Order: sequence, then C-alpha cells, then structure tokens
Amino acid sequence: MGLDYEKLINNLEEIMHVIGKYQINNQEKNIKVEFKTNNNDLVTEIDKKSEEMLIEYLSDQYPGFAFLSEESGKREGNNEYRWIIDPLDGTTNYANGFPLFCISCALEKGEEIVAGAVYVPITNEFFSAVKNQGAFLNGEKIAVAKIENLNDAVLITGFPYDKDKNKDNNLDLFNYFLPKARGVRRIGAAAYDLCNIARGVFSAFWELRLKYWDIAAGKLIVEEAGGVVNIFSQEDGFSLVASNKKLNENIIEKIKEIRGGCVNE
Repeated sequence: MGLDYEKLINNLEEIMHVIGKYQINNQEKNIKVEFKTNNNDLVTEIDKKSEEMLIEYLSDQYPGFAFLSEESGKREGNNEYRWIIDPLDGTTNYANGFPLFCISCALEKGEEIVAGAVYVPITNEFFSAVKNQGAFLNGEKIAVAKIENLNDAVLITGFPYDKDKNKDNNLDLFNYFLPKARGVRRIGAAAYDLCNIARGVFSAFWELRLKYWDIAAGKLIVEEAGGVVNIFSQEDGFSLVASNKKLNENIIEKIKEIRGGCVNE
C-alpha cells in the first residue's frame, strides 16, 4: 500500500506550525550563533533544535525513512524514501531579527521528489505540492506568472556565502539583469524565493551554487505550479533559473551570452 500523501502534507503542516511558533518565540532572545565555512555562513541553536524536532516527528510518523538535512547531514534508512530538510532557511535574516525565514521539507522516492512543503512562520504561509497534483498556498491552488518579457519582469536572486572570495559570486548576472528588468529583489531564503515564483509574485528567480536542501521542496512546488526549474550547472552546488517556460528560455539564453556559453543544461 502506497503513502497517503494528503495525510503526509497535513502532518508536515502540523509540525511546521509547531516549529515555526518555536522559531518566532525565540528570535528576540539571546541566540547563540556559530559559523560554519566562514563569517557569512551562520548556524544558530534554533536551526539545530528545529531540525531535531522535525526529524524526531518524521521518524515517529514514518519509521525507516532516510534523512538528508542541512545541520546533521545524512541518516540512512531501510527503504526507498528520504526526507530532505532545511530547518531554518534564512538563518542570517533570523539571527539579525529580520522576520522572513522559512522551514523546508521534501520527500524523495528513489531519485525523484514526490512531495514537499515550505512554511513561512511570520506570514503563516504554507506552500505544498505532491507530484502531479498541483501546488497550493494554504490550500488554494497557485500558478506561476505569465510574464514573458524581461523588461516586464520582477526578478529575485541571492548571493553565495563565499561571495567575498569566489569570483563566481553572481555579480556578473546581477549587473546585467538589474537595468534590464522592471526590478530585482533579494529576500535571503531560497526556498521562499522559489515559492514566490510558484505563486506568481515574482516572474523569475536565479541563483548560483545552492544546496539540495535549499531547493528540493521549492523546485517541486514551482513545477507543480506550471513553472520550469532549469538547473544550468551542478558545479559546486545547483545553479538554476525558475520561472515560466518562455521567460526561462530567455534568461538562460542571456546567461549563455554573459558567460560565453558556459551553461550545462
């Protein structure tokens, strides 16, 4: 007997609400901040506790499933399912008191993402999708924007943690798209960026060298909302464009021009 995906999404919503409340209640307190790879790559005690809460709940509800999570890494299971978790996407925002951050969780079967959810505690937005069943925001179906021309588009992007040392820091693409688009925004939480593409708030999202847990749930949500997520490079992470099909083609073409055709589609 297969998984009950409706119940699975309901379970994710339940635990994400609990964790989201915990995150909000602790944001204004003295948070212990540590650094991972550099001074721009933060982790807090709240990230770790949130991940612990989510893994404990999912292990109880779905015994035997494996895990890949941002803070604790891999945990093997005994079947074909694996949870992909980012317990607090937007840690820099969170640690600085900025309210936009989210919880992201996806379920992988084999090598395919079959369900996913992203919850934004401060706005109480719960995005969800099951493969071939559409994408939803708080139970209402959502769809990507129909804008096809770059000069009509509001774009969203982000910058890698090692932007000060790695020349592949997105500035070449940012400098090109900024004057060409109607606007460019940056929130600082890739999972939420993808969800805002899925709901049609922004026209396209691009970013370089993201981690799998950053994009696993959001990618499915965009695709189920009728969009395209084009991973144009997997060198040191996932570099991608997310939008509707036509705008995606246009942006990828521009990236090829800017980068001398160095795009591995």
